[in-house]
Amino acid sequence: MAITSETVKLLREKTGAGMMDCKKALEVSEGDMEKAIEYLRKKGAATAEKRADRAANQGIIVTKITEGGRRGTVLELNCETDFVARSEDFVAFAGVVTNLVASKVPASVDELLAMPYDASKSVNIALTELVGKIGEKLAIRCFEVVNAAAGLVEAYTHMGSKIGVLVELASKTSSPEHQTLARDIAMQVAAMTPIVVSRDEVKKDVIERELDIYRQQAKNEGKPDQVVDRIATGKLEKYYQDVVLLEQSFIKDASKTVKDVVQETSKKLDDQIIIRRFLRYQLGE
Repeated sequence: MAITSETVKLLREKTGAGMMDCKKALEVSEGDMEKAIEYLRKKGAATAEKRADRAANQGIIVTKITEGGRRGTVLELNCETDFVARSEDFVAFAGVVTNLVASKVPASVDELLAMPYDASKSVNIALTELVGKIGEKLAIRCFEVVNAAAGLVEAYTHMGSKIGVLVELASKTSSPEHQTLARDIAMQVAAMTPIVVSRDEVKKDVIERELDIYRQQAKNEGKPDQVVDRIATGKLEKYYQDVVLLEQSFIKDASKTVKDVVQETSKKLDDQIIIRRFLRYQLGE
């Protein structure tokens, strides 16, 4: 079969591989399109194996809300360079895979990789083909899905998709005002990096560790023994204000805490709104 420029162009459109790679694949397969595609897939696999020891510490965090606001999905897809992380093919692949996670809710990355990407290939094969096209190591690092039994889930991405947040609110109803509150809280989590929603979620060993540090600091400063515990307790309160979401100063109005804002919105909407949980993904963490 004659290998024409049109045949090379068609193979390139089907696979996204480079022109010279497509020409060589057609030559090796004697013009057979399916064999040429298989050859390029194998070449992509070889590229992936060759790059297996490379660091894929760039990429994007993708968030998605589905099921009428009742389900939130967050996924991290890695590559080697920020240039690739901003490329159309990389972003499109991340979007398709996030949609798959949101709709099928796989239990693990391995299970996700085995799922159909489209009618002709699995996610793993699609990833391998993208490695061959882009020429960098790529990896689906992790993902999570949050389902709201009652209430809603809202998402927020920040810093060029380097940070992604999901927030679940428990409430009797869901309205644009509820969504606005949830999004504001997601922005809060992205900016202020809380560890827990409320102080009763802080582990006892963490509290004891912090108190021990504060007591020692006070002693090192020469404070009298009778005030050491009081100083340590005061510093623990400041620690709570830093790491507990409800006790942080609200980023849109520093005169209020997040707890104040939730209570005010609950009263306004005649609803008992509770922050059930949040997930904060930061690239590489």
